[in-house]
Amino acid sequence: MDIGDKAALMANPVQLTVTGQTATITLDRPPVNALDLPTLEALVAAIRTAGADDRARVIILKSANPRIFSAGLDLRAIAGKSRDELRPYLQLLYVQMHEAQRTAGKPTIAQIAGDARGGGMTLAILCDMIVASRSATFGYPEIDRGVVPAIHFGHLATIVGRNRAFDLLFTGRSFDAEEAHQLGLVTRLAAPEALEATVQDLAATLAAKPPEAMRRARAQFAAKSYPNFAASVADAAEFFCEIASSPEAQEGLQAFAEKRPPNWADLS
Repeated sequence: MDIGDKAALMANPVQLTVTGQTATITLDRPPVNALDLPTLEALVAAIRTAGADDRARVIILKSANPRIFSAGLDLRAIAGKSRDELRPYLQLLYVQMHEAQRTAGKPTIAQIAGDARGGGMTLAILCDMIVASRSATFGYPEIDRGVVPAIHFGHLATIVGRNRAFDLLFTGRSFDAEEAHQLGLVTRLAAPEALEATVQDLAATLAAKPPEAMRRARAQFAAKSYPNFAASVADAAEFFCEIASSPEAQEGLQAFAEKRPPNWADLS
């Protein structure tokens, strides 16, 4: 491998490896795994590739950084974007990510060692199961920037209940892994040092099941659990673009980039 190849490999924000019957997709875009277009494209491609690989019977999504899973959409990248310019980001994060997960044909596990925020929550919640370290934290801070986690308006409420979902989505507060587990958002908890082994044990259990039965049953389970989810995802993507292109959201995003509080008063 020459120097150029090494540089390209190091710059790759997503790695896919297959070991035994487990495909592992690792986010690696320092410092916080912010999701820009190349990272989202690579993630969708990795899920599709893992889904098509007959060696793999389980897919794990994790971070190379033990302190952060993903901070979500790269807010600096979407600042100043029009509705049409924002649409490719949401087509990838919402629509194509959902479709890749839905058609993967094998169970997917999100392994959360550190912090998951915003679009990082979307990546995790679209997986079939979330296994988290007890030191992990979660949150939907979008409202504080004048944008909204639109895909979670229906999905999160189905998991944790309407009123608790409203609390999480509209206060923007962070919450710990224990609360996430109590709410039913996190499937299993593990001590930080045991997280990897816990996920691998779960993956081995799922991989041992008959693959065709798993594929067909998983598809039927998704159809019964969220019968209108595909349509709601498309609506959520469009709603996000509408809100995020507004003057209020642009002020919030600009304030974030400039590391200052947003000034909503001047927009009235």
